[in-house]
Amino acid sequence: MNGRGPGSGGSGGAGGFSGFEGKKLERKLSDRWVAGVCAGLADYTGIDVSLIRVIFAVATLFGGAGVIAYVVAWALVPEEGEKASIAEKYINKNAG
Repeated sequence: MNGRGPGSGGSGGAGGFSGFEGKKLERKLSDRWVAGVCAGLADYTGIDVSLIRVIFAVATLFGGAGVIAYVVAWALVPEEGEKASIAEKYINKNAG
């Protein structure tokens, strides 16, 4: 055997995890309610967007972690079609 089967580490990245190969996590312009974070996560993971929204809502009700996670994702995940996130743009603008 040549060790090139599924999960052998070929072009799928570290450890052969190739489920997200070629995908980019980005905030979607379509199917968004606020900033596109849930729609982007749903597209990236293949999980239904409604389930992602429910997870954020439940996390918000139990301690507010959902709101914090959403705001962090909004700042760190670039919008569809953009190369840099809001945080990257801010850092680059103030770095020079």
